[in-house]
Amino acid sequence: MHREPLIMVCTCEIAGRVRGKGFPARELPQRLVKGVGWVPTNTMISAFGTIPATPFGTGGDLILVPDPTTEVKVDFEDGSAGEHFFLGDLRHLNGQPWECCPRDLLRRALAALHDAARVTLVSAFEHEFVYTGVEDQPGSPYSLDAMRRQGVFAEALVAALRAAGTEPDSFMAEFGAQQFEVTNEAAGGMRSADRAVVVREMVRATAHRLGQRAIFAPILDPEGVGNGVHIHFSFRDAEGGPALYDPSGPFGLSVIGRQFAAGILHHMPALCAITAPSVVSYIRLRPNRWAPTHATLQQQDRGAALRVCPVLALPGLDPTRQFNLEYRVADAAASPYLALGALVWAGVDGIRRKLDLPAEGPPLPATLGAALDALEADTQARGWFGETYLGAYLQHKRGELAEMAGLDEAAQCARYALTY
Repeated sequence: MHREPLIMVCTCEIAGRVRGKGFPARELPQRLVKGVGWVPTNTMISAFGTIPATPFGTGGDLILVPDPTTEVKVDFEDGSAGEHFFLGDLRHLNGQPWECCPRDLLRRALAALHDAARVTLVSAFEHEFVYTGVEDQPGSPYSLDAMRRQGVFAEALVAALRAAGTEPDSFMAEFGAQQFEVTNEAAGGMRSADRAVVVREMVRATAHRLGQRAIFAPILDPEGVGNGVHIHFSFRDAEGGPALYDPSGPFGLSVIGRQFAAGILHHMPALCAITAPSVVSYIRLRPNRWAPTHATLQQQDRGAALRVCPVLALPGLDPTRQFNLEYRVADAAASPYLALGALVWAGVDGIRRKLDLPAEGPPLPATLGAALDALEADTQARGWFGETYLGAYLQHKRGELAEMAGLDEAAQCARYALTY
């Protein structure tokens, strides 16, 4: 059978799903300039493939332009079509950024961080997911047996990640039934969020080629274990040196590190609507699930919203370069660009206003509706997004709430498990 290679250019918008358009590979030079056509209302497609409401109607045209630094080309050497795609930016027809482009929101946040503190962000995403290709057995968490029984999946995944330019760090059997975790090396700026998107898609692509699924839904069973996304981050100064750590400061944080963390904690109720943006995200964020329930900063405590990660005091290891914070109120229903962008914007507000770390943290919102109300009431967040994007985001997520109305928690979990 004759085949002609195709390439996709993709975006990861409000629903956290990767969508885009394909074109013949021979057209790549032109497409790197003109992109592919896109429609404003596409950003309003829900996680379930519906459009409950849209502020954009049927009008308008955009272009989705590939970023040449994001190319992914992976051949699984099994006879299937390879994975070949780019991540891109949503632009107006004149080439200017669209006000609802997720990568541009993060790009603006990173620029604001540099302006406020003359530092750059280095970050990495940890992903938890359920792999259907391994039988659940009692006593499996973190076990060698669970690693053995998942077969070739992990090795095929690590090879795919490396081929995609996303350096793998670790792979492990996690606590939940059929649950695994994959991590990758940290990267600077936009590249970290790009890598998070690529990791999710390579996990899905590998599972698909083995006749299985990888499910990133925040929680699959109301009585079960949730799938979180943990975002680790630190700073580098103008010379490339670490800028988050100060052994004499509270929690080992530098001045800008404390202010940045204080900004995140201050805006935590609003951030939840962006980083934990599904109805079932709030089933995961309950007591006794090893997930945060309060806006707290703690030293080496996995129940904290912001965790100060451990530093190895071993010969030859520089503690200043190991030191990082971990944001734990996130899951894979969120677009990595929006999650990281909102975190940075909140931290920048803390730096600009020289906020102090709070004595104690308030409870996190208990529902998506409460988190959306907090986001709408946060005047600073309105500036991060702009009126158009914030309005679209709130409308999108409230439409998702309406779609889940009337379903019990088990049915809600099942619905999300089908799409994530």
